[in-house]
Amino acid sequence: SSLRQPARHKKLPRRMPAATRLLLTCMIGIITNGEAKACEGENLPSDATLRIGVKYKPDDCVRKAKNGDKLSMHYTGRLYSDCTVFDSSVERGEPFDFKLGQGQVIAGWDQGLRGMCVGEKRKLTIPSALGYGETGSEPKIPGGATLQFDVELLGIKEVKKKKKKSKAKKTVKTEL
Repeated sequence: SSLRQPARHKKLPRRMPAATRLLLTCMIGIITNGEAKACEGENLPSDATLRIGVKYKPDDCVRKAKNGDKLSMHYTGRLYSDCTVFDSSVERGEPFDFKLGQGQVIAGWDQGLRGMCVGEKRKLTIPSALGYGETGSEPKIPGGATLQFDVELLGIKEVKKKKKKSKAKKTVKTEL
């Protein structure tokens, strides 16, 4: 049982025709009651779609992040259900470095950070299937948790592929 009062909407202007007021009221109800909202005690369904919100994008984007790049990120991770911060590189003052698309991070990050520009800021809302699943990552992330990350791309380093050394033996011909 929740002590929270239901959300109250401002009254629509009386000058508006009754049919228009009714239509707008219905649309607001559909939009606001359609699914869980951040910080209101619920998670999204585990199979919900990854949400990527661009909060800031620099005018000049010379290079976009792609699989195999080593990224340097700042982030703050929160539980979607109650907005509790469970981890933050910002609070530690240490950027987090990893290779994109290599499974070094949760799937929601591997998918949600592709195409980012240096200096760009995004908000990722990650359903549990693309996060830590039904098992979670105790003690801070319970099973089935939807996660929300504020992320900033600080730098990109392209990882060059190492050339394979040839195993063929060199033969030296000598003439007698």
